Parts: sequence; structure tokens; C-alpha cells
Amino acid sequence: MSTDNRTLKGASAQQQADVPLHLQDLHCFTETNGVITTTMFDVPGYRVVRVLGAVYGITVRSRNWGASLAMVIKSVAGGELKWFTNMLYTARNDAISRIVAETQSRGGNAVIALRFDAGELGGFAQVCAYGTAAVIEKIDDSAETHPQLVKK
Repeated sequence: MSTDNRTLKGASAQQQADVPLHLQDLHCFTETNGVITTTMFDVPGYRVVRVLGAVYGITVRSRNWGASLAMVIKSVAGGELKWFTNMLYTARNDAISRIVAETQSRGGNAVIALRFDAGELGGFAQVCAYGTAAVIEKIDDSAETHPQLVKK
């Protein structure tokens, strides 16, 4: 796995995310630099103190002609097109990194109602992540503290 899948794009290119050992083989882990990202409309045990508005991150990726040719050959035989799958994971992680950076620039610590949209634009793959940037605070002491909000 390449380290760019685990590096916050706004951070130094050499700074790696703190990925727990049991998650190191996953492509779907994105460092959020302390910002909670959730597809839910709330965070149990927390309340929304302030809504900071909609945030989105878009990335467009191209396939090189060699990979495209290899994918055409592979599609004849059938099976997963792993190079394309990895490209989409990377695009998704980049889109999340961009909404995290936008949320932080507005002073937020959460993105709620996170959604993704993906499509193809004439041979290019585009991924858009969008949600609502917010400031949340814990209101229930018995609620789990989200690891993204624990200061290290």
C-alpha cells in the first residue's frame, strides 16, 4: 500500500497518518487530522454547536494508456480491475482530505452527512465528497470518545 493513501494531503508529504496496526492493510482508511467524518446526521453523545456550511472535495484522475490497455485485456478475461480499484480508493481518500482541510480552515471538528458521488468524464474518473462542516461537543459523559477527537 502506498503511503499517499494514509497521508493528509494538506500536511507534509512525509508525515504519515497514525493508522492502527489492524487497519494498515485497508485502502479505505483516511487520516482526518482530528476531524470526525460521518454519514449520519448526528454523532451520538455529541451536539452540534455550530453549523459551518457545506464542504466538498473533488478530484479527477486519469488512467495512463498502458493501464487502460491492460484493463481492456483483463476485462476480456473477467475479474477485478485492481489498478482501477486502487485509483478510485486514492481518489476517494483525496476527496475526504480536501473536505477535512476545508472544515479545519472554517474552525470545524466534524463533517456530518458525508456523501460521495463518482462518475466518468470521457476516460477520466472523478470523485466528489461532500457534507456539512460543523463544530460538535460532547454532552454525554458515557458516550464513547471518538478517536479522532482524542488529543495525542
